[in-house]
Amino acid sequence: MSALAAVRTAVRNFLASIEVPGEVCVAVSGGADSVALAAATAYVARSRGFRTRALVIDHGLQDGSADVAAEAAAVVQKLGVEVAEVRAVDVASEGGPEAAARTARYRALREALSDSEGLVLLGHTLDDQAETVLLGLGRGSGPRSLAGMRSYDPPWGRPLLGVTRAQTQGACVELGVQPWQDPHNADPRFTRVRLRGEVLPLLEDVLAGGVAPALARTAAQLRDDTEALDTLAARVHERAERAGELETTVLAAEPAALRRRVLRRWLLDSGVRELTDAHLRSVDALVARWRGQGGVWLPGNLEARRCHGRLSLAGPQPEPTTRGE
Repeated sequence: MSALAAVRTAVRNFLASIEVPGEVCVAVSGGADSVALAAATAYVARSRGFRTRALVIDHGLQDGSADVAAEAAAVVQKLGVEVAEVRAVDVASEGGPEAAARTARYRALREALSDSEGLVLLGHTLDDQAETVLLGLGRGSGPRSLAGMRSYDPPWGRPLLGVTRAQTQGACVELGVQPWQDPHNADPRFTRVRLRGEVLPLLEDVLAGGVAPALARTAAQLRDDTEALDTLAARVHERAERAGELETTVLAAEPAALRRRVLRRWLLDSGVRELTDAHLRSVDALVARWRGQGGVWLPGNLEARRCHGRLSLAGPQPEPTTRGE
């Protein structure tokens, strides 16, 4: 099978597995992955009858970025995409350049959707999935991170998670287009670039090849396990929840893997942000290792407390006022 055929097959199979809206958007950077994805989506649309729209995000982080975005829009329209629009975004300085650009990009893509049932296809490949798993492993982020990216996480769709970067590049050659080469993708200041250019090639050499597909398979297996545990945890949460609080007797009877998933969901739903594993384990100790200890302070100036057999979450108590004589 040719590289272009492989990309088209991946897109066709993905869209056959979901309910496709009347319009399918494709996030386009101008690189090989997104250009090949946009071309394949337009190709499939001709037989499926849905509209296609390319969303080109101009991050404004490099000189000439507006010209690059305009060229990317023109290229995908020549390849059959019906509408291509450029959206400029402001990238904040907090959180590092990669994270800030990603946050701005996803916000712009979501805002571009015409309705809540919209779909945006992203050009993440098998290689990107392998890099994501390695990053999660190196950072000790746990099984949720090692499970990698989901192929369908509305409104996001990732049809190319089984397609390699070499195949998207080959597809562009077959299409007769020269994709944009982002200089950031060769900048060793970025962690992903060093993973891509140094770590993965070394692993491929030491382990005699096949590392990227193996990491992607590991992600798929962990994702199945994680989703199964999340389903079970949702049932425990339903039994434990009482008006926004959690019954500790219900939680204490469950294995740690389920108990912590319930606590994680409860804390996130209650407004806790930047939740770490250390935070989660400290709150879990209020259930599994209860010795009458005090509450656990969490990001957002919130405190998880145990009282009368229930966990609750509250902000700081107001300072007592004194009356003047």
